[in-house]
Amino acid sequence: MALRLDRSLRHYFLGFVPKTSPIRSSKVSAHNPMWPSVESHKLIMEVKEKLKRDHPSLRVGKNGRDDEEMIFWFLKDRKFSVDDALKKLTIAIKWREEFGISELSEESVRSIAETGKAYVHDFLDVDDRPVLIVLASKHFPAMHDPVENEKLCVFLIEKALSKLPDGKEQILGIFDLQGFGSENADLKFLKFLINVFYYYYPKRLGEVLFVDAPFVFQPLWQLVKPLIKSYASLVRFCSADTVRKEYFTEATVPVRFKED
Repeated sequence: MALRLDRSLRHYFLGFVPKTSPIRSSKVSAHNPMWPSVESHKLIMEVKEKLKRDHPSLRVGKNGRDDEEMIFWFLKDRKFSVDDALKKLTIAIKWREEFGISELSEESVRSIAETGKAYVHDFLDVDDRPVLIVLASKHFPAMHDPVENEKLCVFLIEKALSKLPDGKEQILGIFDLQGFGSENADLKFLKFLINVFYYYYPKRLGEVLFVDAPFVFQPLWQLVKPLIKSYASLVRFCSADTVRKEYFTEATVPVRFKED
């Protein structure tokens, strides 16, 4: 039976509730103002019960079928459609299990991380977002194990999300394209990255910066852009100077983008 949407939830659909409404509480409560409404709590319970009934083998606990914060996030992503959220959640929870996310650690990705191709910045940006930085010129698909690349990617996403301050929901991705050459192009990995953020970490990327993109990068972007569809609006091509002046303070700017 369809549930009637109360005023708070109608406001969400109409855009009056900001997309960055905090959801960091680990427990759903009708008395918690950080959640949109009591009605959405009913939807969370509906998803939770259906997952328990139809997919009892799915793990429980953090990022499991009974994780109400995760359920709420996927409901938001699917515009509060229970069926759509169920489908996407089931895929995401199974993927986390199969990928072995709980087994990822600093030690398990150390060898590929030592290439310096990607890392989580020590400081937040000016909008209090954790920052994931990729140095494209250090990525060599012909030399690096693609599975290890994927593990590093997911580990760093998890690490960035763990640094989210209360009330913040999204991270900033920076692709430093200084020195990028054809030997660094990797369409297969980019497709993996797109799928990861669409299916398993929906709407966690607040913005993506392509910094100092050389001409040789353009053909790759033309191949990737149709794949990400509306998410292309998250991408901003900019200079290192823009990164330095608009996204960080003098004290927090990544060393890569500091003035000489």
